Amino acid sequence: MPDDAKMPFLAHLEELRKRLIWCFSAIGIAFPLVFYFRTVLLQLLQWPLATDIVMGRRFPFIAFRPKPPIAKLIALGPAETLWTHFKVAFIVGLFVALPVILYQIWKFIEPGLMPKERRFAMPFVVLSTICFFLGAAFCFFIVLPLALQFLLTFDPTIQQMPRFSEYVDFTLKFLLAFGVIFELPLAMTIAARLGLVTPQFLARNRKYAILVNFVIAAILTPTPDIFNQSLMALPLCLLYEVGIIAARLTARRAKPAEG
Repeated sequence: MPDDAKMPFLAHLEELRKRLIWCFSAIGIAFPLVFYFRTVLLQLLQWPLATDIVMGRRFPFIAFRPKPPIAKLIALGPAETLWTHFKVAFIVGLFVALPVILYQIWKFIEPGLMPKERRFAMPFVVLSTICFFLGAAFCFFIVLPLALQFLLTFDPTIQQMPRFSEYVDFTLKFLLAFGVIFELPLAMTIAARLGLVTPQFLARNRKYAILVNFVIAAILTPTPDIFNQSLMALPLCLLYEVGIIAARLTARRAKPAEG
C-alpha cells in the first residue's frame, strides 16, 4: 500500500517545502556559475543567425555553413543588456539544475507509488534529462536556424534589427518548449508501464493526438506563423509514434515479469 495514503495534509506540505528548498538551492548554486560564462552563452545563442543548414546525400547528411549574420541585434534601453544577461543565466541555470529538480519531483511523488514502481527513480531522472537536452539540441541546431532564416528574410526589402532582449526570449522559449516536448515518449512509456494507458489505446487515438499536437504547438510557439508551428507539431507527431513503440516494448517486457 502506498505511504501516500497514510500521510496527513500538513506532512504533504512539509514534504513539498523540503523538495522546493532543494530545487531552489540547486538553481541558486547553478546561477552564479552560469552567470560567469554569460558572454560565451550569449554568443552561442547568436550562432543560428550566422549559420546555414546544408543537406547532403552522404553521411552525416547535414552540414552547417557559416555566413554573414542575417540580422543585427540592438538594445533600446539602458538596462536591457544587463537584465538579458541575468535572464540567460537564470534559464541556463535551470537547465544545469534539471537533474536535481527532476529527482526532487520524483521524491515528492514517490510515497504514492508502489514499492516495485519506486525503483524507476534513477532511470526517470537520467532519461528525462537526456530527452530534455536532446530536444534542446534539436531545436538549437535544426529548428532555430530554419525558423530565423524564414522570419528574418521573409521580406528582403526590410532591414531586420531585432531587439536583443526579444531575440533572447525567442530563442530561450523555443529551447524550453522543445526540451519539454521531447519528454513525450518517456511520459507515454511511464504511463504504459504504470497501467494508466495501453499501446492499443494510444494507437487508436492517434488522430486526436495529431490535433492536440498542433494545438500544443500553436500555444508553445513564440510566433503565430504556421511555419514555426509546423516545425514543432511535426516532431511532436513523430515523438508520439516513438512513444507508442516504446509503450509496446514496455508492455511486452512487463507481461513475462508479471507471469
